[in-house]
Amino acid sequence: MQLDDLYRRVIMDHYKNPRNRGKFDEDTLTVDLNNPTCGDKISLQLRLENGVVQDAKFTGEGCSISMSSASMMTEAVKGRSVEEALDLADRFSSLMKGESVDFDDYEDIEALSGVNKFPARIKCATLAWNALRKGIE
Repeated sequence: MQLDDLYRRVIMDHYKNPRNRGKFDEDTLTVDLNNPTCGDKISLQLRLENGVVQDAKFTGEGCSISMSSASMMTEAVKGRSVEEALDLADRFSSLMKGESVDFDDYEDIEALSGVNKFPARIKCATLAWNALRKGIE
């Protein structure tokens, strides 16, 4: 199996079986963003305690890239300090610029590396990460 095929499978798995999709019942930090270019929308909820992302959930609608990226991001930031979560967001931005970035701690994110070849899709992939950054900052 070629790497591109594996990456497509990982992206489609997160799209069809999103992790952390839903809403918290209790009051949480909520960030709503949209990508007016293509209509992707996300509502990200973060439960932050003592400088740590205790939990994260999202709802929204959009393409497979934006929804799978949100799924991957929520998985990757849970249990991390806000500094570590922001570092992941920075590393993801670098990945979208075509830079070589290592995600040893959460390899699924690397499946989105090919998005940088399609500039119009970068905003789709970064939507959830921008919501994360906005929520933390």
